[in-house]
Amino acid sequence: MAPPAAFASPSRWRRRAAALDRALDAALEQRRVVGALLLVSEHGEPVYQRAAGLADRESGTAVRLDTLFRYASLTKPIVSAAVLALVDQGRFDLREPVARWLPDFRPRLPGGEAPPITLHQLLTHTAGLCYPFFQPPDGPYRRAGVCDGLGYSGDLSLAQNIRRLASASLLFAPGSAWTYSLSIDVLGAAIESATGETLPQAVARLVTGPLEMRDTAFLATAPERLAAAYGDARPQPQRMGERHSIAGDSVVFHPGRALDPRAFPSGGAGMVGSAQDFLRFLEAVRSGGGAMLRPQTAAQMPRSQTGDMLLDPAAPGWGFGYGGAVITDPAAAKTPQSAGTWYWGGAYGNNWFVDMAQGISLVLLTNTAYEGMNGRITLDVRDAVYR
Repeated sequence: MAPPAAFASPSRWRRRAAALDRALDAALEQRRVVGALLLVSEHGEPVYQRAAGLADRESGTAVRLDTLFRYASLTKPIVSAAVLALVDQGRFDLREPVARWLPDFRPRLPGGEAPPITLHQLLTHTAGLCYPFFQPPDGPYRRAGVCDGLGYSGDLSLAQNIRRLASASLLFAPGSAWTYSLSIDVLGAAIESATGETLPQAVARLVTGPLEMRDTAFLATAPERLAAAYGDARPQPQRMGERHSIAGDSVVFHPGRALDPRAFPSGGAGMVGSAQDFLRFLEAVRSGGGAMLRPQTAAQMPRSQTGDMLLDPAAPGWGFGYGGAVITDPAAAKTPQSAGTWYWGGAYGNNWFVDMAQGISLVLLTNTAYEGMNGRITLDVRDAVYR
């Protein structure tokens, strides 16, 4: 059993550290993940960090603390924070329709009406949008050629993708239901319109720059440190090629996107970064916004913004904040985490949460989809923290 790469532990964390080690070791020994990097802090103090397994199995390169990973949907809270930073500056009002900044973005309901869509509805995935991979092969998004930000469509620009999205019908009236969607990509285009900058420039100025997240961008800042990408398979994860889909799933991965400057910046899935950078971001939100947001604005991110809306009848007990879900009823959600815990994941194999009540922030980055996003390793790691 490999020891933690570094470990600063108050006595109450020693038992938890042993359980975290076992969770990582089991995932590696059972070949559910190829490599993983786990960071945990409590009230801003590091209590556990470990790099385990291989960043590149074929070359034998080990995961290190500075290994870079494809963030996928870890991009969403970062871009959501950029939107909120513009609210703090008076550039955005979340109650206003996005058409103020994107006049041509007016998708219609099946009956032909084009209802206004607010920035708040986009931030909370209540705008009536969707993802192509949630639709059948002949669904409207696929017919329109909408890109989900994980795939790659040649020289497709962000503006072109948003126009394609606007041409497809809304699933429901904005504000009436919840569906995980491309709404943060739409907000990325709105940021460009409001600032006159590209989305990478704006996010660097508003979020990653102020927080000194030097390894986080819309392209790998150090390609030699980027972990290879793998997908769930047996007897071991399969290395992704230029185009990869996991058996039985409709999501198509193009891992080369992280190295291609021609790929449009996807506000929902396009960033690459390190575990340390993402923990720095989570800690800034937890502790009041840091150099990024005003305290009262940062406090809105880990707060449910969806009221009594039941987001998933099969999995009750949670709502959605800005950038991630929020546990509203731990018993219903069947989790040891506290009410108010903010959490989400990323399709390339990542998972994170912030237990606001207990001051615990956790980042688990792996190079294995989907195990590292919502597989057994995520439950084992979560439960180890609450032993």
